[in-house]
Amino acid sequence: MTDFAATRAAFDLPEGVVYLDGNSLGPLPQGAAERAATVLRDEWGRMLITAWNRAGWMAAPARVGARIGRLVGAAPGTITMGDTLSVKIFQALAAGLALRPGRRVVLSDSGNFPTDLYMAQGLLRMLRQGHELRIVPPEAVAGALSDEVAALLLTHVDYRTGRMHDMAGLTRAARDAGAVAIWDLAHSAGAVPVDLAGSGAEFAAGCTYKYLNGGPGAPAFIYVRPDLADTIEPALAGWLGHAAPFAFEPDYRPAPGVERMRVGTPPVLQMAVLDAALDVWDGVAMADIRARSVALSERFVAGVAAACPALTLASPPDPVARGSQVSFRHENGYAIIQALIARGVIGDFRAPDILRFGIAPLYVGTAEIDRAIDALAEVMARAAWDRPEFHARAAVT
Repeated sequence: MTDFAATRAAFDLPEGVVYLDGNSLGPLPQGAAERAATVLRDEWGRMLITAWNRAGWMAAPARVGARIGRLVGAAPGTITMGDTLSVKIFQALAAGLALRPGRRVVLSDSGNFPTDLYMAQGLLRMLRQGHELRIVPPEAVAGALSDEVAALLLTHVDYRTGRMHDMAGLTRAARDAGAVAIWDLAHSAGAVPVDLAGSGAEFAAGCTYKYLNGGPGAPAFIYVRPDLADTIEPALAGWLGHAAPFAFEPDYRPAPGVERMRVGTPPVLQMAVLDAALDVWDGVAMADIRARSVALSERFVAGVAAACPALTLASPPDPVARGSQVSFRHENGYAIIQALIARGVIGDFRAPDILRFGIAPLYVGTAEIDRAIDALAEVMARAAWDRPEFHARAAVT
């Protein structure tokens, strides 16, 4: 069994703060700051350029990718790190479309994260081959698959409501329709059990600054199904995705396997912080994470329903159908969240009316859930949110 008291002690959490925003940015892990200092002082500072070899900087994307692979059901050697999630979505979709040259539809849903849709729109405009981005309601995805669809592009867990797609079922449906499946795991990795290998998905990508606690700007990851990895042709043919980067050949030759999906220089400092953050996952079972997440989420849903009748549950009521977050709706959602933050309970807001709370069992327990319920009840009962400073919109909501 996972020792959640030990995992909570592994984070540098501010005294008196209830942090329910790990679905946007995970807290600072103990040891991450020292790991970054070691890279700065002992590796960059003392080894200089020799650290690329001596400190293993060049090999970090594969090594760190393998650690993430264990958490998302991916075999060793099928994940590499680098760049941002937006870039990795672009890469995956470009490769997926190339696998289905006779088809012209990319299918997604209205709950997808906007950047995924933006990347798709930009890629399809650039290709100028008559492709269409077709967006349907989440519940209509399976029925919209047809022989027109080249790629199915979905976010596994909806960033606003926490609604969770059936990855295995929809991947199977895509395969039956002859389409490629591409999954965004931004709100899944480290939050819910994922079985990439078992699902048969061709591609997946995810960020590492949320439930994996890699810090702001932490690198993204990309997964390619191993039977495809040696045949796909990357649209972004970067230097470090070359088979022999230091041969400096004028023409591109893709590296073997998923390493061809590397693009530019890996973010060494961010990768080191992420590597330190992943230490807390050693010995943690995703089944334990899921069980505790469901229990805490159900406690939160029941408590808010009893204490705050003005809030409407936006997440699926069935915990099996949602990820590791709970969302509510209220027309003054932004101000309510600001009033909560002023009381030391940090959640976040998503337009137009979503109050969003991430349940991260590594450091959130029943005491935090109960305090959040009490704070929310007090804010609602006293209309404490209705103050000018709580209505003033900041750049980041």
